[in-house]
Amino acid sequence: EVKLVESGGGLVQAGGSLRLSCAASGFRLDDYAIAWFRQAPGKEREGVSCISHSITSTYYADSVKGRFTISSDNAKNTVYLQMRRLKPEDTAVYYCAAAEGLSCDFFSEYADGHGMDYWGKGTLVTVSS
Repeated sequence: EVKLVESGGGLVQAGGSLRLSCAASGFRLDDYAIAWFRQAPGKEREGVSCISHSITSTYYADSVKGRFTISSDNAKNTVYLQMRRLKPEDTAVYYCAAAEGLSCDFFSEYADGHGMDYWGKGTLVTVSS
């Protein structure tokens, strides 16, 4: 069974750090791009970051560039999102998603979430002032 399971969300003060994990099962990371999206109540879904392995590339939204880092551990079939210098506007439910054959060099064209083959259920990140 193909599954994506997010973990690592929680409550953190502004300026703090948090690391999210996306554990994949039922498929190999090498065959897919893994992307992080976030959605706050009443807001549209926002593409945050992407990492691809078959075509090595990464993407960061302007809103998180320089603060967030995406990485992967293929041995554990897990992708991470290290979030630093967190701001209250980063508060959202964070989702990971997988897309076969996607190059993250062109992820801006998929930042609305279309084209993703699998989705996790999300993990809540709350950043207090």
